[in-house]
Amino acid sequence: MDMPNKAYKFRLYPTKEQEQLLAKTFGCVRFVYNKMLEERLQIYEKFKDDKEALKTQTFPTPAKYKKEFAWLKEVDSLALANAQLNLKQAFTNFFEGRTRFPKFKSRKAKQSYTTNMVNGNIKLADGYIKLPKLKWVKFKQHREIPVHHIIKSCTITKTKTGKYFISILTEYEHQPVPKEVKNVVGLDFAMQTLYVDSEGKRANYPRFYRQALEKLARAQRVLSRRRKGSNRWHKQRLKVARLHEKIANQRQDFLHKASRQLANRYDAVVIEDLNMKGMSQALHFGKSVHDNGWGMFTTFLQYKLEEQGKKLIKIDKWFPSSKTCSRCGRVKASLSLSERLFRCECGFVADRDINAAINIHKEGLKQLGIA
Repeated sequence: MDMPNKAYKFRLYPTKEQEQLLAKTFGCVRFVYNKMLEERLQIYEKFKDDKEALKTQTFPTPAKYKKEFAWLKEVDSLALANAQLNLKQAFTNFFEGRTRFPKFKSRKAKQSYTTNMVNGNIKLADGYIKLPKLKWVKFKQHREIPVHHIIKSCTITKTKTGKYFISILTEYEHQPVPKEVKNVVGLDFAMQTLYVDSEGKRANYPRFYRQALEKLARAQRVLSRRRKGSNRWHKQRLKVARLHEKIANQRQDFLHKASRQLANRYDAVVIEDLNMKGMSQALHFGKSVHDNGWGMFTTFLQYKLEEQGKKLIKIDKWFPSSKTCSRCGRVKASLSLSERLFRCECGFVADRDINAAINIHKEGLKQLGIA
């Protein structure tokens, strides 16, 4: 049985010399990834019509480039090895139909790399963490990592605002005792409030992106008038990045707290298995879907429930939760998005979202085998 994983994220405070080495590592990882992708593209174009021959081809490794580009030896070799694994996974995802064809990494893309724990090369002590090549780096450890957690890898990331973070991935032996399911709640996705539950409560999500939209638009207009690459352009770019970072932090904080409250209160939570990307494209709700972060919320909710031996139940996205009467079970032929009240021939009238949440709750109870 595989041991569960848990990541701990902390703020890093590297010295100027360490920042230079981090920048070099980010660049080398991107360089190696793109070089390997370039060669794999040539192989793919040559053998794409012969899948059996394609499987037998030998693909490049980071070691191949160290002879020609000696400066690659100056950075963490494990970071380069992980770039190779990431590229391999990208092709696997493509061939299995989960993603598009792998793309080249740009300088503007997220700056990060992953290194692995090998023979105790990663250590924590008194507000410092030891990392390959970087040696001891100062970091803000705001929470303790339990002693029974074994460090597997570390991912170092630089944000658009110039901050550094480290995500420490650990594995541990944990077999939560399954909780007896007594208290169950159904959640219906709501564009404005995040969700409405089967007890009639709303999450009342503050819509941080919408709140900051005017300020963000103003800051981006100023940025567009700056000469690209100038000092004033860099200062304004930083202001825009800080606004985006603040919105993301506010959203994540709210979703963590909301999911924690549900995980502590209920033994099982029932939701619909929605395709948020498809919904945002089909209904032109891109900004609203991005703002409330439903996908992130359900991810948080799932692992918080599983840690306590509880369950997240996902029902089929085609289940007619909105069109079904939660009192008599009659299903309407159609129901437009503008109809916010659900009215049934049996005389039942209720808020559309609350009615849907009750139906989701009932369907979840069926799946759990609870009368």
